[in-house]
Amino acid sequence: MGSELTKVSIVGSGLIGTSIALALTQAGVEVLMIDTEPRAQALAQDLVGSPITSTPSQLVIFALPISALSQVIASTYQSNLNSTFMDISSVKTKIKDEVEESELPSSKFLLTHPMAGREVGGAESARADLFAGRIWAYDPAGVSAQALAHGLTVIELCGATALPIDSGEHDLAVALTSHLPQLISTLMAKQLQQASAGVLDLAGAGLRDTTRIAASSAQLWQEIIVANAPALRPLLKKVIEDLTHISENIEDREAVRRFIEAGNKGRDLIPGKHGGLARNYTYLPVVIEDKAGELARLFDACALAAVNVEDLSIEHSPEQLTGLITLALSEDDAATLYQYLISNGWRAHLPRR
Repeated sequence: MGSELTKVSIVGSGLIGTSIALALTQAGVEVLMIDTEPRAQALAQDLVGSPITSTPSQLVIFALPISALSQVIASTYQSNLNSTFMDISSVKTKIKDEVEESELPSSKFLLTHPMAGREVGGAESARADLFAGRIWAYDPAGVSAQALAHGLTVIELCGATALPIDSGEHDLAVALTSHLPQLISTLMAKQLQQASAGVLDLAGAGLRDTTRIAASSAQLWQEIIVANAPALRPLLKKVIEDLTHISENIEDREAVRRFIEAGNKGRDLIPGKHGGLARNYTYLPVVIEDKAGELARLFDACALAAVNVEDLSIEHSPEQLTGLITLALSEDDAATLYQYLISNGWRAHLPRR
C-alpha cells in the first residue's frame, strides 16, 4: 500500500477492535487500545502486547456500538486533530450522517465494515486472523487520499479483501445478507422454547446450523437492526408473504417442491471461497484406514495428480477401522484424481455432483 502505518488508536476493546489490534500488532504497528471500561481496555491492551509510546496516532479506528459513536466523536477528534479516522460499524448511512453533523471533517473519515465476526464477543474472543480472506467494505466517496490510504492499509494488514461500495447500497446489501439471516435464525431458535421435554434430544446438525447465529449478543444486534430498519422492513414483508403462502399450501406437493427449489436456487447464488463466483463442486469419496499418516499420504497423492482440492469433510466414528474422506473438486479434477487413486490402489469411489 502507499501508506505506512506505525501507530493506530482503537476506540473500543471488543471482539472486532481487539482482533484488528492483534492483526496490526503482528504486522509491526503500535496499537493503543481505548475503552470507557477500564477492565476491557486493560485486557485488550495486555492481549495485544503492544508497547505504548507518546507518538501520536496516525489513524483512529472507532470499534464501537453504533449508538456510542456520537458520544465520543467530538472529544476523540479534538485529541487527534492530525489523525485520520475510520469505523467498522455494520450500518453505514447512520454513521455517515453523524459524521457529517459533527466537527470532524468528513474527508478525514473512512466508512468501513469488515464482513466478519463471531457469536461470542469481547476481547476474550478476539483473533488476529478473524478477517483473513473476508470482504471488508468501504465507502471512498469524498474521502482524502491519506484517510483512504490509511484505511486500505489496515484492511490489507488484516488479510481482508477491500470492496468499495456506496453507503446506501451497503446497507441494502447487508440487510439481506447479514441482518435478515440474524432475524430468521433468532426466530427459529425462539420456537424451541415451545418444545416439550425430550423433543430437543432429537436435534440434529440442521437445527444447530440454522440457529448458530441466534447465540449472538442481543445488545449488539438490537442496535444494528434498529439502525437498518428502513432496509429490513421490505425484506421482512416478503418473508411474511412467503411464509403465508407455504402455510396455506403446506399440503400441496407441487407448492412445497417449488418452495424448496427456490431456496436451492438462492443458495447457489452465494459466492464461493475468496468471494469468487459460486461453484458447483464434484465430490469424491475416499475410504482410508484409521492409522497415522494416511491423510497426509492422500494429500500427497492429490499433489502428484496435480489437482486442486477446494474443500473436504471427514467422517469417522470411535473404534472404526476406516474413515471416509470426501474431497470437493472441479468436475475435471475429480475425474483425474479418481483415475489416479484407483490406479494406485486407493479405495476411491465414483465422484458425484
